[in-house]
Amino acid sequence: MKSYAFKTVTALAALSIILAACAVPQPTPAPTTAPAAAAPTTAPAATAATTDATAEPAVEATAAMTTTEAMTATEAMTEATSMADFTVGFILVGPANDKGWSEAHVAGSEYVTAKMPNVKFEIVDKVNPADRPNVKGSQVADDLIAKGAKMIVFTSDDFKDDAIETAKKHPDITVIHSSGDSAWKEGKNFIEQPNLGNLMPKMEPGWMIAGCAAALGTQTGKIGNLGPLINDETRRYASAAYLGAKYCWENYLKKDVKDLTYKVTWIGFWFNIPGVTLDPTKVADDFYNGGFDVVMNAIDTPEAAIQAKKAADAGKAVKFVHYDYKGGCDVAPDLCMGVNYYNWGPGYADIIKQVEAGTYTSTFTWAPADWTDLNNADTSAIGFLKGNALGDNGKFIDEFIKGMGDGSINLYKGPLNFQDGTPFLKDGEVATDLQIWYMPQLVEGMEGASAASN
Repeated sequence: MKSYAFKTVTALAALSIILAACAVPQPTPAPTTAPAAAAPTTAPAATAATTDATAEPAVEATAAMTTTEAMTATEAMTEATSMADFTVGFILVGPANDKGWSEAHVAGSEYVTAKMPNVKFEIVDKVNPADRPNVKGSQVADDLIAKGAKMIVFTSDDFKDDAIETAKKHPDITVIHSSGDSAWKEGKNFIEQPNLGNLMPKMEPGWMIAGCAAALGTQTGKIGNLGPLINDETRRYASAAYLGAKYCWENYLKKDVKDLTYKVTWIGFWFNIPGVTLDPTKVADDFYNGGFDVVMNAIDTPEAAIQAKKAADAGKAVKFVHYDYKGGCDVAPDLCMGVNYYNWGPGYADIIKQVEAGTYTSTFTWAPADWTDLNNADTSAIGFLKGNALGDNGKFIDEFIKGMGDGSINLYKGPLNFQDGTPFLKDGEVATDLQIWYMPQLVEGMEGASAASN
């Protein structure tokens, strides 16, 4: 895949000016454009607002109190102030309202503030080569820490180096790299850094469910995957989706897999960067115009949904599957087969509680689904919401989820080959976490590149 390195800014003062308005939320342009750098937004912190609003009357009231009463009131105010003093710096690669990856993280922050009103988030979005070409993620982190952040979260695979740099530079600050593996002792990229951790929901089963939904929706037998860049994560996700589609095509629809086409087109980044990536709008249109009647959206922004609506308005019988964000079907509900989404909130809340208590240690967390209640907002790291377009086929999704939950369906059990025909899993062999995480190729039966061309 192409490398999009952040250029080092020559004057850090410029960064401070960009971030100076962090308490004032700014509107974010449409996600498919390359907008000017936006000011950071602040997630609500109910306790902090209440404390600020009542501080002056409380001080006036103590004048009429006894000394003991005044001391009690002052201690209560001090405790309330300290409880409102845990700030998390949140660094997003895309727009905060992208209806995808970044917005799912924002939803996670809102979950935390609802459960833990003493916590507030300072959010800086669009930290990427197009929107902030001279700003590194680590520089944003430095600024947030200088402003009082006690924990930093980097929310993209692209921030791997920034997360490591920040953790080493600020050993007293907990740094979480969402989607990374630097804290995985058994992994290929482990780094001994006590204040650096990873959090990633285990979305592979979610992609299998999404792939099943796509197979249940196609009438032409042609499913398109609108993919981002190529790496271990995206290969395992695309492969999981195909395995789910293949299973449901054969077992529920009773059709020959030879009649199923599954094609991935990679645009080159997590979202559109004009002049650098393929245009996801055009890629989606090419799928719909080429007989692919279901497109799976695997990028951070909702082009598959937007273009499905346009194609349907023009008379085409098309559908889409969304990803990342729970509200992904909202763009075109009647065309949506479903959405596999992240539920970051519980994972972030757990880490923040440990950091506040001083007990957090470097941990790699690959957070699982709650198969007893897949869409439980408090217990499941991923979810799947069925779309209106599933219709009566929704019963097969229920059956598929039940089988995955009780272990009777395991799509990571061999025999299974890679795309080039070499063995991935022998007959009866079950893939390990390491084999799944570090997928070197797509699996056999898929169309599309397994590696970026040089």
